[in-house]
Amino acid sequence: MTEVETADKKIAVLETIGITSDTLKNEVRRLTGDGYRIVTITCVDLDHDHVDLIYSFDRDLEMVHLRLKQPKAQPAPSISDMLFAAFLVENEIQDQFGTCFDGLVLNFENYLYLEKEVAKTPFCKYSVIRKDA
Repeated sequence: MTEVETADKKIAVLETIGITSDTLKNEVRRLTGDGYRIVTITCVDLDHDHVDLIYSFDRDLEMVHLRLKQPKAQPAPSISDMLFAAFLVENEIQDQFGTCFDGLVLNFENYLYLEKEVAKTPFCKYSVIRKDA
């Protein structure tokens, strides 16, 4: 963590570690082995072809973020087999952004929060049509 001092306060600047789908599970294993816990996974719609998946971890109020630039056409690896609670946010990302996860321990197949009559992923600014619509 780096601190930047402004005129009236110090601001903590957190570094984000860039990862690939091949290194995701090793990084998660390393962080949890060091005592970090998962906080959430954030999805950011980048363009027509990619999303960013930001995996946020915490230990003693210190945050670490992993950034995975994921092609929309390929499923991202699920970490729910390592951290069971991740299945909720991974299912939510599937519902809201259309990004699929390979190996989800409990897969609601795009219907955790959305009803079957919803045809588009609501938070995907490039309007991914749902597979079954």
